[in-house]
Amino acid sequence: MNLLSLESVSKTFGDRAILDDITFGLSQGQKVALVGVNGSGKSTLLKIISGAESPDSGDVIFRNDIVIRTLSQNPKFEDGQSILDVIFDTDDEALTLIRKYQRLLAQIEQGESGTNDLQPLIDRMDAINAWDSESQIKQILGKLGINDFEKPANELSGGQQKRVSLAQTLIQKPDLLILDEPTNHLDIDTIEWLENYLSQQSMSLILVTHDRYFLEKVTDEIIELDNGQLHHYKGDYGYFLEKKGERIANEASEVAKAKNLYRKELEWIRRMPKARGTKAKYRVDSFQDTKKKAFSGTHEKELELRSKATRQGKKVLEIEGLSHGFDGVQLIKDFNYVFKRRDRIGIVGANGSGKTTFLKLITEELSPNSGEISKGQTTQFGYYRQQEFGFNEEQTVLEFAKDIAEVVEVGKGKTITISQFLTRFLFPPKVQYKLIGKLSGGEKRRLQMLEVLIRNPNFLILDEPTNDLDLITLNTLEQYLEEFDGCLILVSHDRYFMDKLVDHLFIFEGNGEISDFPGNYTDYRQGLSSKPDIPTTEKPQRETNKETNRKSKLSYNEKREFEQLEKDIPELEKRKAELIEKLNGGSDNHVELSEWSLEIEQISEELDEKEMRWLELSEQGS
Repeated sequence: MNLLSLESVSKTFGDRAILDDITFGLSQGQKVALVGVNGSGKSTLLKIISGAESPDSGDVIFRNDIVIRTLSQNPKFEDGQSILDVIFDTDDEALTLIRKYQRLLAQIEQGESGTNDLQPLIDRMDAINAWDSESQIKQILGKLGINDFEKPANELSGGQQKRVSLAQTLIQKPDLLILDEPTNHLDIDTIEWLENYLSQQSMSLILVTHDRYFLEKVTDEIIELDNGQLHHYKGDYGYFLEKKGERIANEASEVAKAKNLYRKELEWIRRMPKARGTKAKYRVDSFQDTKKKAFSGTHEKELELRSKATRQGKKVLEIEGLSHGFDGVQLIKDFNYVFKRRDRIGIVGANGSGKTTFLKLITEELSPNSGEISKGQTTQFGYYRQQEFGFNEEQTVLEFAKDIAEVVEVGKGKTITISQFLTRFLFPPKVQYKLIGKLSGGEKRRLQMLEVLIRNPNFLILDEPTNDLDLITLNTLEQYLEEFDGCLILVSHDRYFMDKLVDHLFIFEGNGEISDFPGNYTDYRQGLSSKPDIPTTEKPQRETNKETNRKSKLSYNEKREFEQLEKDIPELEKRKAELIEKLNGGSDNHVELSEWSLEIEQISEELDEKEMRWLELSEQGS
């Protein structure tokens, strides 16, 4: 029996059918990615499944006694809720006891009372075997970097709130997990940990994501929502693109046939005497079906991004001795670089390491503490920011675009009207007269991208451009950027997007240090993904005994293997760190550099295998 079944579900907004009589089921352990252009109804479908919205018709049926959890794009927390309150907001007894235990330990460490309450709590945790859950929870919290449990959750940054909400969702061990853009606002380390975690779990999963590496690693099926209908693809993202192309070609052929038949039937309908109308009702009904099919393909459009970059001179941008920081924190220290025409640079670094500050410095939004930034006379920036553009919500899309330009040059002396350019951006004429305040989040982001490109810049700076853009739009944006004739600086957590577009990286390593790495993101990450340290809290003796009991459930050989893994993993991590330091230091010996990179890759693979085996034995012994 399916965990989830949708039967003849429909949903309409205004005169538009978002979901049109759709039916599908989800079985135990099945992991599905839901894809489609912005506005196709993906989020609406997730809301209907999670119960946040009701369908106009049809049924959503769940198997009895299953746990369902949803991770939204923008979690909301109540005033006064601490991180601990949010994470353990559940009626599950084991999780409730763990929350009390964590809070009691914090009180004891701070010298407050609570020691007398500790032993009864430990006894109850022993009785229901809550320690297993406590161990897994520590792993999740450690990987997500959540340590300060008493901090108010609603005071956290967007990325921190996403981590807390993610921890809450995973800790409650759902049978069915619903994720809407789970990688937004997460750094790359967390994204890679999450995809590994989800791919190993037996839970069922429905997710919407623009991250193609994440999609391929985690899911085993792609469902496309297109024109209110679902199309299923059993395979990876490449298979989906191939079969989607075949489907569109087949549909186009069927639509062409229907249009020919429609013209003939329309002529017959117009000639038909009124008195014979009732005798030919079956043919009139057939005509309506033919008409619907003939115009069913008119929605299928692709985003066309073609514009002419302003000509760029020999001097593009030169940086010499650049240093900057705030409140005694050094973000950039003595950085030098001369940009060349068609440079393609990715920027990588932890949140708060200075990436956005660097972009503001080179676009002259900030003045450096020291050093010089010299821009070429012909250099014209186009800056796409993480923050949503300050639109006038009462303007129409067309009014907004006309304020920028009436016509757009698209190369070889050709120009098109701004309305035609909007249509290429998937803003058809009827949407062009829509108020900006009525657009979806994805449509606003697309309009923001249009505002950047319409000015024909020759130096593009894209800060997290993939957030809120659908996969179809991303594919076309990538094609545009591959042909773009100017410079490109890209800040993105989308590893696929970064790999496809950049030639080398600026690595923001902290303490103001920026290194220039030759290669794309995957080249860089091969040896740099290491297991984060999990913060530990001193436990009472009873918990230590519990750990001993846990290990004792393993066989003799398994215990020896487990102990050896605990020795091998730190040694491998130490060796990898040494090699990374050598690699970052550089060398004139290219053979040596190649050998270091190869060894880092081999160590990383060995570490992955050993860490997974360590987790298997740890869970087996619990």
